[in-house]
Amino acid sequence: MIKNITRREFLKLAGLTIAISLTPSGYRILSAEEVAKDKSFSPNVWLMVTPDNIVTIVVNKSEMGQGVYTSLPMIVADELDADWKQVKIKAAPAGSQYIDPVWGMEATGGSTSVRHMFEPLRKAGAAAREMLITAAAKKWGVPAGECKPSKGTVIHNKSTRKLTYGQLAEDASNLPVPENPSLKKESQFTIIGKPLDRLDISEKVNGSAIFGIDVFVPNMLYASIERPPVYGAKALSYNKEAALKTAGVKHVMDVESLSYGYRGKAVCAETLEAAWKGKDALNVKWDKGSDPELSNKSLQKILIENLKKDGIVARNDGDVALALNKASKRVEATYVLPYLYHATMEPMNCTAYVTPDKCEVWVPTQNQTGVLNVAEKITGLKPDQISVHTTYLGGGFGRRFETDVVQEALLISKETGKPVKLIWTREEDVKNDVYRPANSCRIEGGIDENGKTIAWSHKVVCPSIFSRAMPQRMEGAIDPAAVDGIVNMEYEIPNVHVEYVRLDLPVPVGFWRSVGNSENAFTIESFVDELAHAAKRDPLEFRLNLLKNHKRPYKVLEVAAEKAGWKRPQKKGQGRGIAQHFAFGSYIAQVAEVSVNEKSGEIKVNRIVCAVDCGDVINPAIIAAQMEGAMLMGLSAALKEAVELERGGVASSNFDNYQLLRMDEAPPEVEVHIVRSREKLGGIGEPGLPPIAPAVANAVFNTKGIRLRKLPMTPETVKEAAIKV
Repeated sequence: MIKNITRREFLKLAGLTIAISLTPSGYRILSAEEVAKDKSFSPNVWLMVTPDNIVTIVVNKSEMGQGVYTSLPMIVADELDADWKQVKIKAAPAGSQYIDPVWGMEATGGSTSVRHMFEPLRKAGAAAREMLITAAAKKWGVPAGECKPSKGTVIHNKSTRKLTYGQLAEDASNLPVPENPSLKKESQFTIIGKPLDRLDISEKVNGSAIFGIDVFVPNMLYASIERPPVYGAKALSYNKEAALKTAGVKHVMDVESLSYGYRGKAVCAETLEAAWKGKDALNVKWDKGSDPELSNKSLQKILIENLKKDGIVARNDGDVALALNKASKRVEATYVLPYLYHATMEPMNCTAYVTPDKCEVWVPTQNQTGVLNVAEKITGLKPDQISVHTTYLGGGFGRRFETDVVQEALLISKETGKPVKLIWTREEDVKNDVYRPANSCRIEGGIDENGKTIAWSHKVVCPSIFSRAMPQRMEGAIDPAAVDGIVNMEYEIPNVHVEYVRLDLPVPVGFWRSVGNSENAFTIESFVDELAHAAKRDPLEFRLNLLKNHKRPYKVLEVAAEKAGWKRPQKKGQGRGIAQHFAFGSYIAQVAEVSVNEKSGEIKVNRIVCAVDCGDVINPAIIAAQMEGAMLMGLSAALKEAVELERGGVASSNFDNYQLLRMDEAPPEVEVHIVRSREKLGGIGEPGLPPIAPAVANAVFNTKGIRLRKLPMTPETVKEAAIKV
């Protein structure tokens, strides 16, 4: 397993050590000795070169399948001119010294890992490289300019003498650290831009990788929690004595969710099976909750009715009302999207051990700072008394940014005085998620006599994520996620009006892969297609005409269309659809080829072609993998997924009634084409998801003339929409 390293362990290591600290005046590069002496600095990037010739990079981001345990070390190793085979990684613990320099917290999300860490990691590698060269030059008594680094060694050009980094590490550690080391030019990169194999793969293949659910602590108890079956429900009665009589059960207690306000009943036992049996024996009776009428039917009604309300203006260019009145054609459409479950492969879990003077937490988390803060609050301990061990994450998608499972484990351990491993069942995970928000929107567009779009009016009804998760990021009363992708839409339309209507319901919502973009890309790109057909224009050409002054989205559309053979005749019974979207600093365009079974209404996606411009490229293999994974996840959501609400709670309970895309339903052909623009780095983990749903919906229209404005695109939805054609 890639183990965590403590600050104390780091400072004990012999050899060359480099740290980066973010100060008000910029980055400061420090040696381990300086770190130990100067308590005012909190370095957030660690690089170690030890006498055994190993380069160890401490990664402050969580590995959840997106490849940061490879891409981030690649940046350091290239600037250092390290031998990639000698590079090792360690997971950073939670602490102020490991914060993301842009966010000011230690967390992973928003497709920011490479973008935020690129500069400090390069500086750390470059500083170490210069120090190693200087150490070699001094040892040989030659000018540093006569020496060059190469794959973990320093070579004297004239004499061809060589010394490994390990041999030079101790001498280099005694040299002053350069504050402004010279960075490589792009033409000098030997690792960055190459499709290197991931460093975490071998552990995951041979089974030695430790995920949260694999953690074992001696003498630990297993915990399971009976939670309210519907929102706002309170326990009317329960049988504590029966639970305690269950073999292996040691404790039964109340546990209150600090995040979501419910109170559950926790059972601790010697085995997980005993905890489950004890929980069943509780036989808790609950009241009807705060909103017993909440259901899918009532949700649909609420979403549509709220479109009649005046919203808060999020964008207002020109005069939309006047432009719509002057338009030769007006197009209006209403779209509705459901709540979505995160469906991580590994259900929520956490192991915690709280004692009077110490706290340890083992957890697959995207939010180390949040875990540390929760531990401080619950235990009353100081940060240096709390250790957070980040394991591998069996999927994150934003769900593991939340700290609810950590809170529960800490509270139970504190009361029992024992190490406690809390594991949610899949059913608990499905029913107690913080879901992607349900959403409705109404869009109205105007086209002039030349087929040009002159007006766009867009009203969004959506629950707020940020008001709970990050209230400091709210833009007044506007949730930035709810309007993301709309307020920064790059289509050249002179009159644009965007409104946001906040919808407060008892269903908790949170960050879901690509957040608001996953919803807004569907509505925007579906409606652009509607406008194109109303204007009797080719959907690709229509988009390109709206993006004449925006080279990057223009280019990815061109590449995706060319690679998909957009202008080629289509196979009988198949249709093509196209969509593009900008999110997290990257531009994506996708073409979907689909067929539709007329009798069953089933959509089959036969091929997806994707073009991505994420600026500079670190590892093209990781980019391709993330695009493929995001498209398949987005396709699953588009065709299958929806949380079912019933009688005030979640009726969905497992993968028998919360459908996911199966292997045999995946497209047989998926292509990813990287458009190298050499622009500023963009994100990769999330932006590949948003365009796929509208690309498929537009392809369905191209195939059968059926316009789908409601997700998921199930056979029932297709047949219902076909009746309206």
